[in-house]
Amino acid sequence: MNFRKRYELVLAVHFQSRGFAFVLFEGWLSPVDWGVYEPRGDEKNARCLERFRSLLELHTPDILLLQDMSDRGTSRAKRIRDLNRSAAEFAEKSGMLVRAYSRAQVIECFEELGAVTKHRIAETIANHIPALNLSLPPTRKSWMSEDARMGIFDAAALAWLFFQSLGKRESRVRKSDFPQ
Repeated sequence: MNFRKRYELVLAVHFQSRGFAFVLFEGWLSPVDWGVYEPRGDEKNARCLERFRSLLELHTPDILLLQDMSDRGTSRAKRIRDLNRSAAEFAEKSGMLVRAYSRAQVIECFEELGAVTKHRIAETIANHIPALNLSLPPTRKSWMSEDARMGIFDAAALAWLFFQSLGKRESRVRKSDFPQ
């Protein structure tokens, strides 16, 4: 009997004020699932964590990528920092590797490609990952609030930085690529 070789899965999650966005990668530039979750009403963090846990159970990723929200990372609201920290703790307790990157690291990574604004970064990602192109929101005007789909590209940017940090663009990520 032939078994399909299982690829290591990388889940990038971006928590935002309205919920969270995620992108699941099976390899460099190979997303297999993505979306936005926006809970309504009270207990947003509890419902976000419940949905986050169900994503982990459904896909069983090997590594979780989050935004660095520490004092040296990216400044975010306390509720979002708490949510990010809870997700990281849950993933680590589940035996998953967790990596975090600051907004400054993402911008530095994309500067080389001439993309320094959120929308230019999102366009760059959409140009390289055609599957995400349909999720690209229109350019935001000053009077508009940010489209929730922009979180998909914030998550994808974390994955882009992660794969670039591996120093190679293989279609497969191996556990041996991660320092312990």
